[in-house]
Amino acid sequence: MAKVLGTDPELIHEPSVGVVGTKGDSQCYLGVQSKVEAIHAHLKSRVGRSEGQLKYRLVQPEYTIATSDGIRNGTSEMRYSLLGREVTQDSLCEHLEATGLAGVIAVVACDKPPVGTLSAVLEHNEPAIIMSDGTIHPGCDPATGEPLDIVSAYQTAGSPDLALRERVSAHACPGIGSCGGMFTYNTMQTFIGVLGLQPLHMVAAASDDSRRETEFAEQLVEYLARMIDSGLKPRDIVSPDSLRNALIVAMAVGGSTNVVLHTPEIARAAGFEHFWRDIMTPEEFNKLSRDIVPVLTNARPYGKYSMLDIDRVGGVPVIVKELLDAGLLNGDAMTCTGQTLAEQIDALNPPSPDGDVILPVNAPYKPTGGLRLLGGNLSPDYSAILKLAGVEGGLDDNLFKGRARVFEGERDLLTELDEHPDRFQNNDMIIVRYCGPTGAPGMPEMLDPTSRITALCRERNIVVALMTDARFSGGSVGLVIGHVGPEAALGGPIALVEDGDEIIADLNTNELNCTQLADQATFNARKAAWNKTVEEHGGTHPNVGLADTRLLHRARHSAVPASRGGGLHPNHEVWVRDVRVPEASGFKPTNKYR
Repeated sequence: MAKVLGTDPELIHEPSVGVVGTKGDSQCYLGVQSKVEAIHAHLKSRVGRSEGQLKYRLVQPEYTIATSDGIRNGTSEMRYSLLGREVTQDSLCEHLEATGLAGVIAVVACDKPPVGTLSAVLEHNEPAIIMSDGTIHPGCDPATGEPLDIVSAYQTAGSPDLALRERVSAHACPGIGSCGGMFTYNTMQTFIGVLGLQPLHMVAAASDDSRRETEFAEQLVEYLARMIDSGLKPRDIVSPDSLRNALIVAMAVGGSTNVVLHTPEIARAAGFEHFWRDIMTPEEFNKLSRDIVPVLTNARPYGKYSMLDIDRVGGVPVIVKELLDAGLLNGDAMTCTGQTLAEQIDALNPPSPDGDVILPVNAPYKPTGGLRLLGGNLSPDYSAILKLAGVEGGLDDNLFKGRARVFEGERDLLTELDEHPDRFQNNDMIIVRYCGPTGAPGMPEMLDPTSRITALCRERNIVVALMTDARFSGGSVGLVIGHVGPEAALGGPIALVEDGDEIIADLNTNELNCTQLADQATFNARKAAWNKTVEEHGGTHPNVGLADTRLLHRARHSAVPASRGGGLHPNHEVWVRDVRVPEASGFKPTNKYR
């Protein structure tokens, strides 16, 4: 192997180092391999027995596989999207552990593989560093000059104008790279950067930016060498403070609702059993979002600009510096560069906010943070999430009241939107259920229906809300509430709602309630009827999705709730590896497997 790879055979018994990446079937992943190969070449030049070299065995690059959220939205294949996070984590865990890698650089793309990769390197806990492959360039409508992206294509998908649909879809996503707005990909890349596992100046550059294969590749190898030399490991970096920092910045960029699903899984991999109990409570999250952390970016899908525009005016370091200067982040958190967060920002010396793409804390784009968690009788898990930054109307004094329109799955809703869009009325609250981690299975996201609803609402100047036990794309806008739990497949209250029920979303109390279910007799009668249906069908409600592969069957029987990350853990237990937390932090160390 050493001879084939062109490395020193005398190093074959040394610990190994290598590069990993993600491959898939969309343009999100087309740029990954060239970056992996460039980093591998730089790493190879640093491996050897001479002074200043890394005395390690170099292994060939390894790739995990993934699906494309953008292609699969609205289809049954979308059940595999979140499961792609789990598959990435498992396959990379196998590579890291079985190969015994003592150092790794990972190139990640799309939405879920970055989180699976991060979780795997946290579990492995040897020096590791991550670089995003980069974002795609925005498209342009040749007829109007309007900027386009993947959400533009979904928002025109229901248009009767075939020429418009074809024109937008043909020009929305030019070139290579992951989604270009502040959708889930860029939310999580920003998160990983602030968390400390990705250099901040590498987050926002385009996939085709030549620096990713030249100076960034060289810098990554140098950072990894420093981590190895100093013994700095991922769980030295991912701490309660860095997790809080990353989530606060996700609020400040108006990030995707998926961030509250991924954060508990990342925390678990770092050794913190229950994020919403041990590190931040839902009440504190809402306090931060409502009163303390404003939205600083004028970014798609709720604003005007792309991630490349953010990069053009200084990138993520501008946002982080603004929040550090305002006292909203802990600058002492360590990063993969060997510097603290504050030291990294000082070294990068970013410019001040330009006032258009990135705005200052004292004059923000929106005065409150972009996300809100909801409790109430429809969300006793306190897991329901609303992307407040994306709400375009319907909240009168922070209150929405609507009539329930129930759909037993996404396909029924899409059929209704296609065939009878006129049946949707102002203040309808669409309910899509049996689409959670267990019910779908796999908890798909719903960019297709939310985009069509957004287009319908804009065209008719009405408000149609949606709530579901599934997820949303970071590109979804409107009054849409996801992760409602417990999910319908487990008998959660969302399973008991009937057409015409009054649904109230109250952002003053952060509650999501069904008026009829507040009556205990009504609740008991409906729950008894639901239980009877489940019993008659052998213990599984007939409205759940088909689990016709081993992976989907595994999800049906081992998925944890959204409040715990929606991942796959046997017997609904959360596996926690050894971790040591400084006593001064106030957190109790966990030293156990469960």
